[in-house]
Amino acid sequence: MSDRDHLKRAAAARAVEFVEPGMVLGLGTGSTAAFVIERLGQLVAQGLDVVGIPSSERTAEMARHLGIRLTTFAEHGRIDLTIDGADEVLRGSLDLVKGGGGALLREKIVAAASDRFIVVVDDEKLVDRLGQHVPVPVEVTQFGWQATAAALERLGGRPELRQAAGRPFATDGGNFIFDCRFASIDDPGRLECRLNMTVGVVDSGLFVGRSSAVVVASERGVDILKPGQGVR
Repeated sequence: MSDRDHLKRAAAARAVEFVEPGMVLGLGTGSTAAFVIERLGQLVAQGLDVVGIPSSERTAEMARHLGIRLTTFAEHGRIDLTIDGADEVLRGSLDLVKGGGGALLREKIVAAASDRFIVVVDDEKLVDRLGQHVPVPVEVTQFGWQATAAALERLGGRPELRQAAGRPFATDGGNFIFDCRFASIDDPGRLECRLNMTVGVVDSGLFVGRSSAVVVASERGVDILKPGQGVR
């Protein structure tokens, strides 16, 4: 296991301490979220009673394998707590770029339905400007994706159609993803709105104003950040 994986696991273990018996949990997608689910599986095996709503088929499969009971929005309209990873976290506001794992739409639906949304990262994910290290994923309909790409270019993006095994990557919902680089994201909220108003766009990987807290692991230890505040 790499040093970064050790940090991710430490942050995941700290975040899971917020879980209480009887909770409905949102289960994220990606490498860091996998450590969260792994730890939850250990606690469930020890008797913890929770149910989860997964944000991807991959997450659902892992949760079932570990004995975590799953539920749906038809049975639970609200989620008590979601724990998920992020590709970038903006210092101060704790706005996010997510979607590297290809589940950004379902992740955002789960986050929006949650009373608390806790993000788990290692310290390399903290940035002074979103888009500094990773592109912004944008989920789009397959129909007319070429026209949608042109519209994204008019917004100042450089969209690249995500590929997998030599063909366009398709999400669990059957959509494509453009990884879009922008010269400068000075106002993440405004860009999120402009992207979501673009015809053909399903949603973007900008998660603005959604983080309740960010659990950050570094070589110095594990810290908890709150929006607009310092370390707690």
